Amino acid sequence: MAEVEFQRVGKAFGGQTVIPALDLRVRDGELLVLLGPSGCGKSTLLRLLAGLEPASDGEIRIGGRPVDGLGPRERNVAMVFQNYALYPHKTVRGNLEFPLRMRGMRRGERDRRVAEAARALGLEAVLDKRPAELSGGQRQRVAMGRAIVREPDVFLMDEPLSNLDARLRVQIRAEIGALQRRIGVTTLYVTHDQVEAMTLGDRVAVMRDGVIQQVGPPIDLYERPANLFVAGFLGSPAMNLFEPEYEHRAGARRMRLGGGWIRLPEDVPDRARFAGLRPEAFSAGEAGEASDAGKAKDENGILVCGKVRAVELLGHEHIVYLHTEDRMVEPLPGGIGASEGLLAARLADGRAPSLGETLTLRARISRIHWFDAEGMALDAAG
Repeated sequence: MAEVEFQRVGKAFGGQTVIPALDLRVRDGELLVLLGPSGCGKSTLLRLLAGLEPASDGEIRIGGRPVDGLGPRERNVAMVFQNYALYPHKTVRGNLEFPLRMRGMRRGERDRRVAEAARALGLEAVLDKRPAELSGGQRQRVAMGRAIVREPDVFLMDEPLSNLDARLRVQIRAEIGALQRRIGVTTLYVTHDQVEAMTLGDRVAVMRDGVIQQVGPPIDLYERPANLFVAGFLGSPAMNLFEPEYEHRAGARRMRLGGGWIRLPEDVPDRARFAGLRPEAFSAGEAGEASDAGKAKDENGILVCGKVRAVELLGHEHIVYLHTEDRMVEPLPGGIGASEGLLAARLADGRAPSLGETLTLRARISRIHWFDAEGMALDAAG
């Protein structure tokens, strides 16, 4: 086990910078998830740590030891890829012991490590089968076992579940989390799937354009996003992001949202420009409230009225998408742009509305996330 440190690490390809100066510390024994959209630099960061690519700037440390001048074999890291990369002509046992043979390890020690990995991953019954005889989930377990037998200082996992079907992803995801907690090896896990990030990571680092936007426990990122990008990226459906109109009247600040003017509480910062509401912040309003949606409200609640454009029925809940008159926004490279998206609401009970129906939703102002003109989060004190 070992702590991993990236100190002002940068990477450029052909004069184009893909990772600027990046600082990140992964604690000893921690499972840290690198989360972000495709092309944000997640896999590149893993390759830099593994020694498959040289860093352009900065220093990488494993267990306090600088590793920038070391080759991949000297760093004692093990990587699990999206593709299983198993030897088709070798049995499961042969695949598991191959990296140990390459090290010249004695037969007795090889057998011990292979047996322990097979037991931990439920592969004992298939040790003499070849990859073509295995299911996708079993092949991924073999790929993980091949990394485990090396007893590395650091595990690197690059979207290892993306080739599996939905049911297997859930199963293997749970197994990875339980296995990592049991063996306690420092692990960096790359994914663009926020569900994997929220359920697996001790901490999550959200990346965008090679820059880490926020690092913290998954629930902290969800409940207290640092900026509009994190707020809009984490969550399914994503947070509804608005750019309301503001005004001061009679000594009070008001916001136009949901078709009416709403008096804001005094602790809402004057610098607030963007407002965000998670889909679960809404509840279905009463039928008689539709006519009130355009009237001014106090600081306790918001009424939003709109036409239902889509409904997702999920059994225990339904997701409703409304077209409203409110100005919605989304983070874009280099700024914030207008969004043609629909307002999403997660409704846990009651009748699912019909397409084209006029629906009124209510939410409390206390559930709003506030952001300044640059898209950075503001707390209640500003």
